[in-house]
This record gives sequence, C-alpha cells and structure tokens, in this order.
Amino acid sequence: MNIKNRLKIMMFFQYFIWGSWLTTLGIYLFNTLKFSGAEIGMIFSTKGLAALIMPCIIGIIADKFIQAKYLYMLCHSICAVALFYAASVTTSSLLFWLMFANAMAFMPTIALSNSISYACLDKNNLNTVEVFPKIRVFGTVGFIIAMWMISLLKLDSSNGQLYVACAASVVLVIYSATLPNIEIKQSQQQSWSSRLGLDAFVLFKKPVMAVFFLFAMLLGAILQITNTFGGAFLKDFGKIPEFSDSLIVQHPAILLSVSQMAEVAFILTIPFFLKKFGIKKVIMISLIAWTLRFGLFAFGDPTPFGFVLLLLSMIVYGCAFDFFNISGSIFIEKEVNSNIRASAQGLFMTMVNGIGAYLGSILSGMVVDKFTYTTGRDWQTIWLIFASYALVLGIIFYFTFNYDHNRNETVKQ
Repeated sequence: MNIKNRLKIMMFFQYFIWGSWLTTLGIYLFNTLKFSGAEIGMIFSTKGLAALIMPCIIGIIADKFIQAKYLYMLCHSICAVALFYAASVTTSSLLFWLMFANAMAFMPTIALSNSISYACLDKNNLNTVEVFPKIRVFGTVGFIIAMWMISLLKLDSSNGQLYVACAASVVLVIYSATLPNIEIKQSQQQSWSSRLGLDAFVLFKKPVMAVFFLFAMLLGAILQITNTFGGAFLKDFGKIPEFSDSLIVQHPAILLSVSQMAEVAFILTIPFFLKKFGIKKVIMISLIAWTLRFGLFAFGDPTPFGFVLLLLSMIVYGCAFDFFNISGSIFIEKEVNSNIRASAQGLFMTMVNGIGAYLGSILSGMVVDKFTYTTGRDWQTIWLIFASYALVLGIIFYFTFNYDHNRNETVKQ
C-alpha cells in the first residue's frame, strides 16, 4: 500500500474518534444528564485547557526526543482508557476530569497526525499543498461516518457514543504501529532554546506571524461554539409539538454531518484558493462563512424554508472550517523549517484549540445561560451574538493581517 493510502487510513480513524462524540455529547449532557449550559461549557472547555500546553509539549518531544509515531500511539492509548471510564460517569465534576484526561491525550494527536503526514510526504518527495488536502479529506469522511453511525444507532442521547470512540481509539493504536518511522533531526550545534524545543516561538518575532497566531486564537473560540451547542440547538426544536417528529429533532447528527460533507468538497479546493488568492483572502472567506453559519442558524427551523436556511448553514460551515483550519496548517508548514515542524503545528493547535477553544467554551456557555429562560432558550439571539463576533473579527483581520502571497521567497524561521 502506498504512503498516501496509509496516511488516509490514519486520518480516517483520527477524526472518526472525534466525530463519535464531539457534536452529540452536548445532546447527551443536556437532555439525558440534565447538565446546565455552564457545566457543559466547562466539560467542553477541557479541549481548550488541554490544548493550552499539550500540543506544544508533545510537538517539542516529537521534534527532539521521541518519534512522532510512538507518541501518537501512546496518546491514543490514554484516550481509549479515559473514554471508557467517562462513559460510566453521570456527575459533571468527575466527567470534567475524565474528559480533561482524554483531551490532554487527544488534542496533541491532531497536530501529530498533520506533522506525520507532512514528514512522510516530504520523505517521498510529494507536494504537501497538492497532496495533503486529499489525505486530510479522509479524516472528514471518518467524522461523517461516525456521526451517521451514532445517529442511526440512536446513541446521540446516550453514553454509547463514548464507547464507540473508545473502540476506534484502540483500532488506531494498533494500526499506527505499521506507520513509517519519522527521523528526529538533530543539528550539530544547538542553543539552549533549541535544546528545550522553543524554536517555534521565534515565529512571534515576525509581525505577520504574531498577528496570524492571534487571530488563530480568536477564531478558535468560534470553532468551539458550534461544536458545543449545535446539536443541542437542533434537539430543542423537539419541545415544539409540531416539530417533535421532524428529521432535525430525531436525527440532528445527520443534519450536522452535512457540514462535514461540505468540508469534503471545500478541502479539495484549498490548493487552488491558496495559490490564487493567498492565505489572507482565504481566511477572510472563512470569516464571512462563519458569520453566515451563525446568521443562518438564527433564522433556521424545521419548516420548509427554515430547513433550507439550516441546510445552507451546514454547507457554509465546510468553507468556514476548512479555509481556516486546513489552510492555516498548510500555511504554517510552508513557513517553517522541517526541524521544528511538529513544534510549529503544536503551537498552531495550542492557539486554535487551546486558548481559543477554552475562551469559546466558557464565554459561549455564559451566553447560552444568559438567554435561557423558564420557557426555553432564546437561540436566535444567541446565534446573532456569535455571528456579530465573527463579522467584527473579519473586519479587524482585514486591516491588520498583511501578507503578500505573491512574494518569491517564503519566510523560513
């Protein structure tokens, strides 16, 4: 089997695990365990807390000390154990700590899967801009299949979703043992900062990179909002008798999976858009898409017209997510030397899924509770607040991020 197919399988299981619970755990916590918005926000904030430090630390270790493949296997082994025990817990405090343990191990694997892919492609003289999106798209396929499985098996309101994620983690650990070894590159003379693996932080010395990482953090907050409350929002339509038997209420994960289906299409357009327009315009498109994502949510419902709005929201999500997350990862790969590849990817992950995700979890939970009344949640106001945030962020980004993608010499640190 060629290296591209082997990496596709790795990506499939990497995101199948996440898709098994990420968009439906909120439903289970809201409707089955009866947790509050703040409690759910705290549990989902574990991703952000873990990503504050773990991707950077694991990235440094992978660059300097232990092969990325073995760290990848270790992390997913820990995930399997944490998910197994989390499935049996019904108190928010204990579930927080178990999901925190899972996040501490899982969040670094996102950056590791990217750096493993880039290293293997580089070793085989394959163009990362052209080939990586075609590999990464199989992660989205895995996410979609997981969501459909959870929905069709009616596990979106039960702990069964966590057992599915646990089983997939075990499979990935076994499969990862067959992946190629990644050579650790050591220079002859190293500074203390290099020995400690802090080379990637020098990227902050360049204004354009400092601004990029700042907006990566602010955009990370947006990503967390939709993952935390999207499923619960759709499920809440079941409280209205005329909508209780609708597809949206009965199988919210299936509708949400349209977002990932859209990702499949948009991922494949990334090489064209990056070459044609550059990273600034691509991220601007992403921010416009995020504004539409939340704005369409605000006016969507199970009626025929409302359903069209929800469907459009799912479609623009594919653009919103891919044009930032995937393009951003490729941008980082092209801007740094290979000897700090894992560290730089880990730093990017820390800003997006660490600081950004933590802030997004806590603040979005507070917003949801603020507009929760005895009669229900005012989802329209909630989504319009989030849409306004994305719009303001886009305006600020346009005037502060200055990067010429047409320059002949790429910036290397």
